[in-house]
Amino acid sequence: MEVRSENNIQVRCDKIPSQLIPRTRLQVWFFRVCSSILLWTCLIQLLAVCELWHPRLLTGLTNRMPWTSRPPLRLQHSLHSPPPLPPPRNYRSNGFLKVSCNGGLNQMRAAICDMVIVARLLNLTLVVPELDKTSFWADPSDFGDIFDVSHFIDSLRDEVRIIKRLPKKFSRKYGFQAFQMSPVSWSNEKYYLEQILPLFSKHKVVHFNRTDTRLANNGIQLDLQKLRCRVNFQGLKFTPEIETLGYKLVRILQDKGPFVALHLRYEMDMLAFSGCTHGCTVEEAEELKRLRYAYPWWREKEIMSEERRQQGLCPLTPEEATLVLQALGFDKETQIYIASGEIYGSERRLASLRAAFPHIVKKETILDPAELQQFQNHSSQMAALDFMVSVASNTFIPTYYGNMAKVVEGHRRYLGFKRSVLPDRKKLVELLDLHQNGTLPWNDFALAVRQVHEKRMGQPFRRRIIPDKPKEEDYFYANPEECLCEGTKCEDLVGPSNSSTLH
Repeated sequence: MEVRSENNIQVRCDKIPSQLIPRTRLQVWFFRVCSSILLWTCLIQLLAVCELWHPRLLTGLTNRMPWTSRPPLRLQHSLHSPPPLPPPRNYRSNGFLKVSCNGGLNQMRAAICDMVIVARLLNLTLVVPELDKTSFWADPSDFGDIFDVSHFIDSLRDEVRIIKRLPKKFSRKYGFQAFQMSPVSWSNEKYYLEQILPLFSKHKVVHFNRTDTRLANNGIQLDLQKLRCRVNFQGLKFTPEIETLGYKLVRILQDKGPFVALHLRYEMDMLAFSGCTHGCTVEEAEELKRLRYAYPWWREKEIMSEERRQQGLCPLTPEEATLVLQALGFDKETQIYIASGEIYGSERRLASLRAAFPHIVKKETILDPAELQQFQNHSSQMAALDFMVSVASNTFIPTYYGNMAKVVEGHRRYLGFKRSVLPDRKKLVELLDLHQNGTLPWNDFALAVRQVHEKRMGQPFRRRIIPDKPKEEDYFYANPEECLCEGTKCEDLVGPSNSSTLH
């Protein structure tokens, strides 16, 4: 058979080489699919490059792309590289500072911030702090079990050099013994420069075996005060495991509407330490007394519970907290998250609170037990979850003004003076007793409670300074005013007349 071309040239089909026979439909389809994949891959890469150079250039286009044609979520995240690390501060280290923190999570958190400041002031190399494992809670958690170690080191590298462990030549294995001491509480810069710095010339490594409240609240230069905030609000980041579960808790609560975080500090250690037994049975009071005697560092042994309560030195009981919440205007529909460990007296003591506020939840009731399993028997890790929820809550109410209450208050101020009701326990005890003995009707009681707390809702105010009585001053981490405003606006925000006293 012959065919004629456009040039009138005759060609015999049976003479055409087999390679030139037209492709089958399958081959054509396969070629088109491969070409499409190649084209889409090139387009995605082009979009990625353009996004890196001009992030807003292709916003409209990428928003119109169907989800099936967008890069996977993991790829989208990888396209945005993390911010570059700050350049490391170049200084000659005067020695190594090793610290062992004491207390609960928030006491240790504040101490870690203070130790960074000491290292910065004295040009030291800070070893990642050791956490308390011998306190009442006996939590075996290391720093890296609670905080992101790499972030802690990297985010502060422009201020202070932080290492995970001492060089081998300073280890006990090689016979080296660090000089151990407890710095004087509430000390200023002069103390550290004149009395502590010379120790490093002699010993090279100094180990602070107590770190709670070792730096003054006031009288510290402004740049160091701001660094305290930077460590607290940015440098100390919880581990991904804690953050993931904490954010899940917050999301579940927020999906149901506004919620109150009630830090109900009615736990066994607090009651034993404070000697507060109001509302307890005789047997419970004896149990708490035995516990107090079992711990030698709880120095005050014989405590008059009722006298201490009248002074406002006891945490509110669950029953008292119920009446205060109702007086403040919270109703039965209020969602309340109890941020605490095991309540002493368990469900028996929570009965009145549950009756008044049916929508009471805890992390143990919100999450699946399997999700909390890795945090069980690690009180500081569990406290970290409560900390995250408390900071994120619409209203935060502590029943005792301890370390967690103070540090959470400071975080909420930093986030824009979020509402924190800070109970005046001394005044509340007086009002509660008058109401419960029938002297003060409910309406008068509720009005009095609201009036007492009008200026105790987390509003801006100046930290109270008491010369020669640093323990009685307002706590820096509860009100880090140096970090909350700038310039002349600060005077408008926290004027000298706007102050309060906390109990």
